[in-house]
Amino acid sequence: MSDTAELIIEGKSYPLPVKVGTENEKAIDISSLRAKSGYVTLDSGYKNTGATTSAITFLDGEDGILHYRGYPIEQLAEKSNFLEVSYLLIYGELPTETQLKSFSDQISQHSQLPAGLEKILAGFPTTAHPMGILSALVSSLTAFYPESVEPNQTEEQIELNIIRLIAQIATLSTWVYNHGKGQPLNQPQEGLDYYTNFLHMMFSAPGQAYEVNPVVVDALNKLLILHADHEQNCSTSTVRLVGSSHASLYSSISAGINALWGPLHGGANQEVIEMLEAIKADGGNSQKWLEKAKDKNDPFRLMGFGHRVYKNFDPRAKIIKAACDNILNNLGVKDQALTIAKELEQAALQDPYFVERKLYPNVDFYSGIIYKAIGLPSQMFTVMFAMGRMPGWIAQWKELRLNKEPIGRPRQIYIGKTKRDYSPVADRA
Repeated sequence: MSDTAELIIEGKSYPLPVKVGTENEKAIDISSLRAKSGYVTLDSGYKNTGATTSAITFLDGEDGILHYRGYPIEQLAEKSNFLEVSYLLIYGELPTETQLKSFSDQISQHSQLPAGLEKILAGFPTTAHPMGILSALVSSLTAFYPESVEPNQTEEQIELNIIRLIAQIATLSTWVYNHGKGQPLNQPQEGLDYYTNFLHMMFSAPGQAYEVNPVVVDALNKLLILHADHEQNCSTSTVRLVGSSHASLYSSISAGINALWGPLHGGANQEVIEMLEAIKADGGNSQKWLEKAKDKNDPFRLMGFGHRVYKNFDPRAKIIKAACDNILNNLGVKDQALTIAKELEQAALQDPYFVERKLYPNVDFYSGIIYKAIGLPSQMFTVMFAMGRMPGWIAQWKELRLNKEPIGRPRQIYIGKTKRDYSPVADRA
């Protein structure tokens, strides 16, 4: 195969390098196109534009493949745990037993939030959306750790802030939840693993230990792994773009949290439950709403079905479906909204309309059901997504800095008014 592509503009030829990734992904490098020809490319939404090269995550939407650092997501979800996967994403290799213990110990040591942060939290209304609070609190960490804003941090300073963020996102998430419930803020406990500590801070009454359900822990671990990274999506690209200005890790992650918040991105699992509740309020006739979804003249669409990247079954959904079934069977939750969810799932897996269009339940569908089953309000679902995505965001930010990538500066095609002269207000019609 030729290692160059040829672009002909107004009869003139411009050779452009072809880049091939390790998984045989192909790209035409247009970095020099504007300097050579005066032209830029236009790609609304960047759907066909590679903004970077990355060694972190490989995603093949056509064949339903997702790898972290070369490891299939199926193997990691079955055999690994979230902290091990976090180490893999951030540092490039699976840790040795000694490295994993050191990593886990450091996270445990830094899970306490800085003194004074609870006063900032107290200033938010209890009715505020948890994602807005989480974004603000993460950004405020720059005030407590001012060295994080220095452009020439040492490697040790960067690593410390990485550890802090992995550790403290769990504590922050539970504080946001308990603030919204008007409940006391639990502190992390020594001697508890990451998941048990999180569940303790989230659900235990003051002074009481949380009785851990291993089925819930297993589902939580899998969900965090499945959400840990997903290539150059909206929030990840936001983290990299903000980070390219040499903004602090906390500022960059805060921007990513805001991008994730949107209903077209991380907020989709919240919309799944809101859809189920709406069907429930309408009488619970799932078949009626399935027919509405199939009616091209009806604006209703099923949330949590299909995926803009995966053209086949979302590989993460295959994994989390089993955990979802285990949760519902183990907890014995009786909720009509969850019954409706199972009816929609079965219909979508069997109905020719959905099967032919490959509109299968995705990870947002199952994660929303799991979070509802364990007692989380729908507004907290995206916070859980952010907690899982944290190591991926950090890995992407770190890779950007290590590669010394330039500041992001997208181009545009201007379609506004051409030059015109200013006229005094009295002369305007």
